[in-house]
Amino acid sequence: MMKENKKAIDNSIQGFHETKKHTEFMFPYNVYLCTIPDDFPSVFLHWQDTMEIIYIKKGSGTAQVDLTIFEVHAGDIVLVPPGHLHALGQLQNQHMEYENIIFDLSLLGSRMIDICSQKYLLPLQKNNLHFPPLITPQDEYYPMISACLNDADDLCETRGAGFELGVKADIMKLFSIIFAHYDVKRNVKEMPSDIERLKSVVHYIEENYQNPIKIEDAALKCGYSPSHFMRWFKQMTGTSFIQYLNRFRLEKSYQELKNTDRTILEISELTGFDNLSNFNRQFKKQFGATPRQLRNT
Repeated sequence: MMKENKKAIDNSIQGFHETKKHTEFMFPYNVYLCTIPDDFPSVFLHWQDTMEIIYIKKGSGTAQVDLTIFEVHAGDIVLVPPGHLHALGQLQNQHMEYENIIFDLSLLGSRMIDICSQKYLLPLQKNNLHFPPLITPQDEYYPMISACLNDADDLCETRGAGFELGVKADIMKLFSIIFAHYDVKRNVKEMPSDIERLKSVVHYIEENYQNPIKIEDAALKCGYSPSHFMRWFKQMTGTSFIQYLNRFRLEKSYQELKNTDRTILEISELTGFDNLSNFNRQFKKQFGATPRQLRNT
């Protein structure tokens, strides 16, 4: 399927290193229609081995790519190369509709031995190139880039003869515009150590959120003292470690309430809360409704 609602995606995107296969082998390109908070309250930090373009259609929200956090609004385009951390969130009480465009670089020929593969695609796949994370309607070359995405959308909707060639041509054109007119940082041999440390913490939370987690344990993953870790984590994510962990657990419980028949007590225990009253109180504070009220809507 070329275009589907995000509700069809399982909860794997809430994890750290997303391994769910979003594309087909023969034509590795897919588009998901998503809404925050209707489909899910937010998308936590994660990374994947495919290229991702987040095209904001309506409303506003927040986005993070690696260590950069920014607001996004209708029309904005967020570029996330393979292996880079990224997240999306709600901005105050606003809704945000966006397209999640995911494709493997093999769509463009990254497995071929030619100048395009060697000079552009393989370095991008290996994190040796860094793209600008955000392209806005105010950018000079925005009309050309958005036209590529809009045309690819139209082709995927109609699925006429040769549409795969058209989509590939549109994405190739988009890349050519970015390389020609934007500051693409080259010869980046490895990702900054802060990003690798943040990945290890995100991984640790995903693997252990159901159990008690101490700040000291998370700090050890980075080789930091607890006090330095707390300052560092807030600088990296814009929130404290405890707030991030609690929100992660609450949004896991939100998905469980929406998508399973488990009892509220089972869900609270499954998502790391050892006190049902505390779980209910924090859940209502986060989502404006109790778990029971949410389940009954």
